[in-house]
Amino acid sequence: MSEAAVGATESLSLLSLTSDDFVREAGKRLPRGSGKARAIFRHMSSSGRFEPETFGLSNEACAAYRRQFRFELPVVKQIREEASEFGMTAKAVLGLSDGYEIECVFIPMGGEKYTLCISSQVGCKMGCAFCETARLGLIRKLDTSEIIAQLYVARFELGWDFKNVVFMGMGEALDNYEAVVQAIRVMNDPGGLGMAQERITVCTVGHAEGIRRLAGEGFKRLNLSISLNAVEDALRREIMPIHRRFDLRAVQEALIAYRPRESFAFGVNYCLMPGINDREEDARGVAEFCAPIGRALVNIIPYNPGNQPLTRAPSEEETERFIGLLRAQGLVVRRRLTKGRSVMAACGQLGNVELRERRRKLRIASQPG
Repeated sequence: MSEAAVGATESLSLLSLTSDDFVREAGKRLPRGSGKARAIFRHMSSSGRFEPETFGLSNEACAAYRRQFRFELPVVKQIREEASEFGMTAKAVLGLSDGYEIECVFIPMGGEKYTLCISSQVGCKMGCAFCETARLGLIRKLDTSEIIAQLYVARFELGWDFKNVVFMGMGEALDNYEAVVQAIRVMNDPGGLGMAQERITVCTVGHAEGIRRLAGEGFKRLNLSISLNAVEDALRREIMPIHRRFDLRAVQEALIAYRPRESFAFGVNYCLMPGINDREEDARGVAEFCAPIGRALVNIIPYNPGNQPLTRAPSEEETERFIGLLRAQGLVVRRRLTKGRSVMAACGQLGNVELRERRRKLRIASQPG
């Protein structure tokens, strides 16, 4: 390939590539200097900076690297924090290059360990009635580089020292399948970020087709959790519209078929909503759903009221009562401690009210007459 042809090639985002991808593309795209590609990528992954100039390359080679590859991070628009006995929960609002915004959350897990909750879409089309993101609707999907950029901003700009990453922010991860799977490969890349698969969790509202596809990717230790939230078809259809496409039986069958290793355990998330899904019959239904899928850990998430609440938050007594009902059914149960509710950073609260209002005004302005 001539240098003129190389210069005309569209640049690639570094954050969408594994180290092997980068080495291969550098070899194809660069007239010289590609031998330093692996070292440049490793340095970027450990420092958060793309600096081919630090590797003894000529000015011409460095310029070619920068023409062919781009390193872009979103702008930190806002940080909101909530202190608790568990540590500081922080939500970052990040501005993308097209003016849209996403949110990610730094969550204390106890013992000075933190998880980063990241977004996979701007908005979401799943329409779950208990979720603020659903009120945005789906604006667009994030590409792989925008997903990975959240880790870089969190770690290198904000100084958040997280050990785990969960796809539980804005958007349904398996509705953005290709970008999310590539992002997992980028995170897991030993020549890059080097995150172990067991440190990464994909959370889905029950996208059975996506679960079946994920089973074929070869991830042996990747964590998978589903949002159950209702065990009767009529109620789940009402609060989780995806049920119209994938009912409980379809989700259950997809989970039964998904078993990357013998000891694998599913996460089953259950948002506890007083007066809606907290009866003794509901606890029995959770046990019946889990019985055929193998090992499961039920995560009870006390409902976090948003701007248009379905109900109130459950009391401590109500939460403990329901956990007791589940344990009486023989289930392994963990209570998800509420963190970030005061700054709209808790589960189901990532809704970006400001962006929603801008969209509403744009729709009104675009209407004829």
